Amino acid sequence: MIDHGIEFPVFRLHVVPAVLALASPSWQRDVWLRPEEFEDLDYVVAVLFDDFCNADDPAPWLGKSLRTEEEVTLMKKLGEVYSTVQEEVGRGASDEVYLDAPAWTNVIAVAGRLAQLMVTNDLQAAALLHEQLNLSHEHRPTEGASEVEDDRD
Repeated sequence: MIDHGIEFPVFRLHVVPAVLALASPSWQRDVWLRPEEFEDLDYVVAVLFDDFCNADDPAPWLGKSLRTEEEVTLMKKLGEVYSTVQEEVGRGASDEVYLDAPAWTNVIAVAGRLAQLMVTNDLQAAALLHEQLNLSHEHRPTEGASEVEDDRD
């Protein structure tokens, strides 16, 4: 797996939570079905299909908001299963109708796999960055190191 990095980290900060929301049936019912909440299915769809990615054609987002080819493949699959539900219930259907659609379980399953992959990839990238930063600190002398040695003599 090759991590292509993220050109637009702020985009990723929108994409990952949107995928996590699609992977969580309890979140969907607890948040999306409450009119006073900001997030709903339309918001999540806008994030994943319009604003920060294109789940119908995610390949151009590799290295921008998607890290790996595997993420691209699963995002495309997520776009496909979501589109299947949308065709089944109709574009203007309420969130509750989407959530009750028999094929919605496919959206949850694919989103779950994608969420796990994205979070794992982000954690691996963070661990690598941490390791690189620690290595660069180990090779740099710390301020006052020679003074401490001199005081011990």
